[in-house]
Amino acid sequence: MRILHVLDHGLPLQSGYTFRTRAILKAQEQRGWHVAAVTGPRQGMTADAVESVDGLTFHRTRATLKSGAFGELAGIAAFARRIDAAVESFRPDILHAHSPVLDALAAYRVARRRGLPLVYEIRAFWEDAAVGNGTGTEASVKYRATRAMETWAVQRADAVAVICEGLRGDLIARGVAADKIVVSPNGVDLTVFGEPVPRDDALGRDLGLADAETIGFIGSFYDYEGLDDLIAAMPALVAARPKARLLLVGGGPMEAALRAQAAASPVAGAIRFVGRVPHTEVERYYALVDVLAYPRKHMRLTDLVTPLKPLEAMAQGKLVAASDVGGHRELIRDGDTGTLFRPDDPAAIASALAELLADRSGWDARRARGRAFVEAERNWSSNICRYEPIYQRLTSAATVDGSWQRSPASI
Repeated sequence: MRILHVLDHGLPLQSGYTFRTRAILKAQEQRGWHVAAVTGPRQGMTADAVESVDGLTFHRTRATLKSGAFGELAGIAAFARRIDAAVESFRPDILHAHSPVLDALAAYRVARRRGLPLVYEIRAFWEDAAVGNGTGTEASVKYRATRAMETWAVQRADAVAVICEGLRGDLIARGVAADKIVVSPNGVDLTVFGEPVPRDDALGRDLGLADAETIGFIGSFYDYEGLDDLIAAMPALVAARPKARLLLVGGGPMEAALRAQAAASPVAGAIRFVGRVPHTEVERYYALVDVLAYPRKHMRLTDLVTPLKPLEAMAQGKLVAASDVGGHRELIRDGDTGTLFRPDDPAAIASALAELLADRSGWDARRARGRAFVEAERNWSSNICRYEPIYQRLTSAATVDGSWQRSPASI
């Protein structure tokens, strides 16, 4: 089986998107399949047209500089040409495009002309991600146009993969056949991120966490993550638990605003910002944390989409506390594998965290149940099997149809 993945961006850039991609490609290689990827114009400038990163092959698209609708169209056309060149070089059996929808549109042009089966994988709806990032408005003309474009692409793909039940349910409500959609959830590569490292006491002392009760967030600082609510919860939490400290690891668009908010807090000394750290170092910071907190705001994006970070925390044997939104409810069983609190409510956050810190009697059992959930249901070594029936069905159909002739086609 030869699979060419079509991506917005990939390694060596680091994001939740690239980490999921890496896990998929590595697991498919371990399965015995041959994989390669082609990244779009938003990867940015690269030195080589084809690069090997972490043992994976990436075909690169030259970055385009145009903006607006015409710039997007030009980017799709350039991306399609690069995908076609990668098809000619790699000779795949399947095109597997990943969101955003621009990737699916570029891949569809190539799939149609080459007669290749196309799988389209949606990690979030682009229009909802724009609202969550503060760059779009729900129900705007652009929002509705993007949603229509997404539906168009889904209808024309041969199969659709989504990362959670929320996205699947939304597509079914749009009229997409349920048997066309498979859920391939976020997961953790337990061979890379499965064994917690010992606590680094020197690092803890450097950060002022030597005898602290540490609440942590490790990830990207977007508005929808609700970190402003977490910072706002800290005065009440410190009043209840004087040793409580907040450790924020990462960065993003909200970093400057969050740092300013923390500096103005009456408990500013209880809040630590670390900045971004290499993914290879992140386990050292997990080891310092007692409870990982994920206070996502309540909106369509967070109700539909499951995050990756709570799974990483559970894989590390950590307690998780998160807002009660749809994406978290797919991952966390309240009172069993984690704690859920009201979203958009700093008082509820402080109360839930204080209650956890006050009673440690069930911590070990809860952490063990969280780890067991990841091992059984969110482990990439088993998650990858969800793709196999789709690939087999589509390649068998293509063989019967004789549509994929492995011959050049112009774009």
